[in-house]
Amino acid sequence: MHNDDTPMTILGLPAERAEAEARGAEGSARKGVFTTGVISQAGGRRIALYATGPRHAGENLRALLLGRDRERAPPVQMCDGLERNLPKELETIVGNCVVHMRRQFVEVAGSFPDEVRYVLEELARAYRTEARARALPPEERLALHRQESGPVMERLRAWMDAQLAQREVEPNSGLGKAIAYARKRWGRLTLFLLAAGAPLDNNVCERMLKRAILHRKNSLFYKTSNGARVGDLYMGLVATAKLAGADPFDYLTE
Repeated sequence: MHNDDTPMTILGLPAERAEAEARGAEGSARKGVFTTGVISQAGGRRIALYATGPRHAGENLRALLLGRDRERAPPVQMCDGLERNLPKELETIVGNCVVHMRRQFVEVAGSFPDEVRYVLEELARAYRTEARARALPPEERLALHRQESGPVMERLRAWMDAQLAQREVEPNSGLGKAIAYARKRWGRLTLFLLAAGAPLDNNVCERMLKRAILHRKNSLFYKTSNGARVGDLYMGLVATAKLAGADPFDYLTE
């Protein structure tokens, strides 16, 4: 399961909260509004869901997982490193996005060109393996990554450790902070070497959220929470159809 969120606006939300408080219903004190994107993948099928409101991505994922059979094994979850993406009190096998880690280094490339080039070249090796492994069954894909990407990631981690241990980089510098980001999340960043089927990144969810961002740029807001719910429903149908290789217009017409 992939999840992430992006800011959104619901114009009528303050009035809806005031009305709920007048009825004695519990209202959320959080002022922010977000559109969460969730992609669930199982057995080669992918389903896209959107949820707009005051809850963060982890809270929306928790609400979804509460309807899941508790006897099943915990799902693999892919997200970036923010704690708000995690469903509290529910177990998931968490992986963090390698592309987010890569971005930390790209942003300081102007000041540390040689060091960043080394990191990017090492990560490119893992992605070249992923390009070949993507079509394999999960267990075979895991074995290939362990054989080829495992030494790459071990080498990269050893290089980062040495940069700090040998004082080659100042911890408070841009490069030092990028290394700290990666080292702190290393177990989650390398979940693809531990769990069959675990992805390397959250790109599919980020692409999905671009639909919500495009909607935000075009129309700026939702008027009511119910309008947001209906908009989320149709965006989910459109995104799921595209993930399945179907034409959304033809699918919705049928």
